[in-house]
Amino acid sequence: QVQLVESGGGLVQAGESLRLSCVASGSIASIDSMAWYRQAPGKQRELVAIIITTRGGTTNYGDSVKGRFTISRDNAKNTVYLQMNSLKPEDTATYYCNLNDNTARGLRIYWGQGTQVVVSS
Repeated sequence: QVQLVESGGGLVQAGESLRLSCVASGSIASIDSMAWYRQAPGKQRELVAIIITTRGGTTNYGDSVKGRFTISRDNAKNTVYLQMNSLKPEDTATYYCNLNDNTARGLRIYWGQGTQVVVSS
């Protein structure tokens, strides 16, 4: 099993910054990718940012966060970060860490418990 623990959420004002962290632990085979998703009340979960290990660390971002958010990863610590700058009220959501693990039995998907981000106007 793999465990993901997020931290760094909180309440900030519009224009401010936050950095989220997600530490992966447990029986990790080979990380295919790690990502951040978010879900606002009444809305579907959406991809915020992803870093794909199997593609040399390629990153992709949701259109609404491009230019403001940056995903990075510390391989030695099995940790992924999300630096969020110029936050907007519409960024308010619960942010979830995601890990896709390439195992001998195929791809296994793991989720963290979520960390809440609230941006006030």
